[in-house]
Amino acid sequence: MTASSSKMVVATTIAAFLLLLVINSPVDAHEKFHKGVGVTYDARSLIINGKRELLFSGSIHYPRSTADMWPKLLEDAKRGGINVIQTYVFWNIHEPEEGKFNFEGRFDLVKFIKLIGEHGLYATIRLGPFIQAEWNHGGLPYWLREVPNIIFRSYNEPYMQHMERFVKMIVEKLRDAKLFASQGGPIILAQIENEYNTVQLAYRDLGNKYVQWAGNMAVGLNIGVPWIMCKQRDAPGPVINSCNGRQCGDTFSGPNAPNKPSLWTENWTAQFRVFGDPPSQRSAEDTAFSVARWFSKNGSLVNYYMYHGGTNLGRTAASFVTTRYYDEAPIDEFGLERGPKYGHLKDVHKALNLCKKALLWGSTSAPRLNPDVEARIYEQPGTDVCAAFLTNNHTRLAHTVKFKGQEYYLPPRSISILPDCKTVVLNTATVHLLQSHRKKHSCAYFGDEES
Repeated sequence: MTASSSKMVVATTIAAFLLLLVINSPVDAHEKFHKGVGVTYDARSLIINGKRELLFSGSIHYPRSTADMWPKLLEDAKRGGINVIQTYVFWNIHEPEEGKFNFEGRFDLVKFIKLIGEHGLYATIRLGPFIQAEWNHGGLPYWLREVPNIIFRSYNEPYMQHMERFVKMIVEKLRDAKLFASQGGPIILAQIENEYNTVQLAYRDLGNKYVQWAGNMAVGLNIGVPWIMCKQRDAPGPVINSCNGRQCGDTFSGPNAPNKPSLWTENWTAQFRVFGDPPSQRSAEDTAFSVARWFSKNGSLVNYYMYHGGTNLGRTAASFVTTRYYDEAPIDEFGLERGPKYGHLKDVHKALNLCKKALLWGSTSAPRLNPDVEARIYEQPGTDVCAAFLTNNHTRLAHTVKFKGQEYYLPPRSISILPDCKTVVLNTATVHLLQSHRKKHSCAYFGDEES
């Protein structure tokens, strides 16, 4: 078979399967967390109320949009195949002065999490309380600097006392509202600290002790869902270490214990911008490749950072960071779908859901088809459950390869997804959607005419 005829076969099979993809939407989360059994995990995945799930998560930060935008953002995220919403918790907006709290308007964390649940979605809360997030002071309140003898993010008694008090206050607020999955709510994961590995060595032994303290303090809160630490190889005890980056399918060293699942907390959909930067672009094709690669290599959760970046309102951005945040995400600053990224990732989620049974319960093998191409196969022996991922790792050359007696054309740096180990439903480098464009219109203001 020639490369051109192979392309025609792929196009035909993709078109045939698109109808199946449309009707293959994930089960509504309401059906999964209303019983409130809680969340556990093993080496394969999170287990939510006794069920395994493929989790496609998107970061939407509640203070970076107005409260009246939240319902539409959540609807569009769900329509894009997202079933988890991830957000940081921002200490300095909730306690701008010591002992004085603000949870009103776009700072209403409980309302936002409740809306997530009402839309049939799960939630991940990242408590930090240092969050970075290109946010003013990394989320820490300025009054904290005036505490005598304080050293931030170290095994330092004044800092740990204030950090623990804030974390406990947020946990109790969410617990009182019954928002954890163990209570029948949408929250399935919580994060303590944030990318601490990047500064840990500077604190030496005090950094090592602080990591252990922070993880154990969080676990001791008994919220009934797992805790995670991103980019933290020595995450203590049951705390899951997770990956941040653009290509975690190839860069993640793996969980630090054999009973922990592979979780990807930040798949950067573009890059934040500082003043003077050109627009940051990351192609739909590259993002799709990274997601398919991750799930083909035992991943069970990916989070897009950001899925909707929004706006740094009210001088909340970190130094030199623009007001516009991750505008090139699947949903742009104004809440509009950014094509083709939004639609292409939606198709990736549908294709992966067709592989769900094989991915979550199958055994895996990874034969190499040629020096540049590998197949990753998930199957249940003795059944017809089988899914395959054909990966061309070469960045410039296309390949036509034979797999299970058939020929498949693979564009450069792409993955073809075969939910039945026969039929290609999606290739990550083949985009069937148009680029979206925004047009700006100036609006004249007409004041009251003089009488």
